Amino acid sequence: MGDQSTRGEEFEKNAEKKLNSWSFFGSKYEDAADLFDKAANFFKLAKSWDRAGSIYVKLANCHLKLESNHEAAQAFVSAAHCYKKTSTKDAISCLQQAVNMFCDIGRLSMAARYYKEIAELYESEQNIEQAIDHYEKAADFFQSEEVSTSANQCKQKVAQFAAQIEQYQKAIEIYEEIARQSLTNNLLKYGVKGHILNAGLCQLCKGDVIAITNALERYQDLDPTFSGTREYRLLADIASALDEEDVTKFTDVVKEFDSMTPLDSWKTTLLLRVKEKLKAKELEEDDLT
Repeated sequence: MGDQSTRGEEFEKNAEKKLNSWSFFGSKYEDAADLFDKAANFFKLAKSWDRAGSIYVKLANCHLKLESNHEAAQAFVSAAHCYKKTSTKDAISCLQQAVNMFCDIGRLSMAARYYKEIAELYESEQNIEQAIDHYEKAADFFQSEEVSTSANQCKQKVAQFAAQIEQYQKAIEIYEEIARQSLTNNLLKYGVKGHILNAGLCQLCKGDVIAITNALERYQDLDPTFSGTREYRLLADIASALDEEDVTKFTDVVKEFDSMTPLDSWKTTLLLRVKEKLKAKELEEDDLT
């Protein structure tokens, strides 16, 4: 490893020397770029991620001097992928610079891809609001390039996190939109009931029984097969339990569904919120009697 670092340092030194030399033509930046690229590769082999990242930033700056924006953007991406191992903040900064450059040269699909990567980094840091913001940007860019599958993946992330921070209406609108789009695509039709279930769970969290009943009617109009599914039965039975303020019925309904189709942690979290509200209502009723 030491040998790799030493070789990396040699290439870096030579690159710096080349940059500081006098040249009438722009070739010194090309030569330095080539040397920085070699230096970064040796630092990567030595697992010196911070050093490799900083060298890629220098490489990006050489490409900028040469007005090679695409190559500069790719160098910032390479820097980010090194920084990901040591500093999320630096990785995000480099990816943001790459995104700006891809936008400038009209490579919107690349910009979308790296907006998504920024969102994933914020997600890993539990920075939900920034994750939502960047998943939304990625979705918009994917949509503009007609990459619908990737756009919908990002939108689902937005809906998931919106519900997590109790922005239920935003999540409902996204899930319903994806369900509508999916109905027109034979490959995506199978996922419609899952999107409608997610929208329905967000409706339940809002706690308005009339709105839930109206939503269920709307979902049947959207997809006439939905009323025959276990997902519909779950939502309808929970709505009934809410209306009757019956915690035991709620628990039994959820338990039965979970025994056949295990609920993931997101759905479980939302259902626990519904149950807590139902319990609180029941206690209120007890206090009044």
